[in-house]
Amino acid sequence: MALKSTIFRASLTVSDLDRGHFGEHVLTLARHPSETDERMMVRVLAFALYADERLQFGRGLSSEDEPAAWLKDDTGRILEWIEVGLPDEKLLRRASGRAEQVRVLAYGGRSVDIWWQKDSAALARLGNLTVQALETDDSRALAALAERSMTLTCTLQDGQIWFSSGDTTLGFSLRTLHAPT
Repeated sequence: MALKSTIFRASLTVSDLDRGHFGEHVLTLARHPSETDERMMVRVLAFALYADERLQFGRGLSSEDEPAAWLKDDTGRILEWIEVGLPDEKLLRRASGRAEQVRVLAYGGRSVDIWWQKDSAALARLGNLTVQALETDDSRALAALAERSMTLTCTLQDGQIWFSSGDTTLGFSLRTLHAPT
C-alpha cells in the first residue's frame, strides 16, 4: 500500500518591502512521504520570496514536469518557475526554455557548493536563471517551525529575511550564486 501525503496548512503573511507586495496567503501543502520538513519549509520560504496572488505550488516530488512552485499568467504562460534544493541541470535547461524566469532556492550545506561547482558552467549560460542559497542553520531552523497548522509571517527588506512563527523569529539572508546579467 502506497503511503499518502501529509497535509499541512499555513496562514502566511508576507510584507515584501523590496517588491511592494503585502498579502495574506492561505496555503495547503501536501508533504510527500519522502519529503522532509526542511524541504517543505524551504518551499514555503520560496513562496514567500516570490509571493503573488497567482503563485501556486506544483504537484511536488512525484512530478518532474512541474516545479516546486510556479507563477502563470492568464493565458497559461509560465512567468516564474521556482525550484528548491539541488535540481538537475537538464531540468533547469528545460525550465529555462519554458519560463520567463527560473529561480532556484538551493539548500543542503556543503552539497550546494559541490552541486554549483559541477553545473555552474552550463547553468551560467541560462540568461533567465537566478540561483540563491540558504545556509544549513537557516534551513534547519525553518524546519523546526513546521507544524500541521501554522501561522507564519515573512518580512523582506534590503535582502534581509525575517520569518516568524509564534514567539520564534528567524533572521537571515540568501547567498546569490548566479543572477541574470
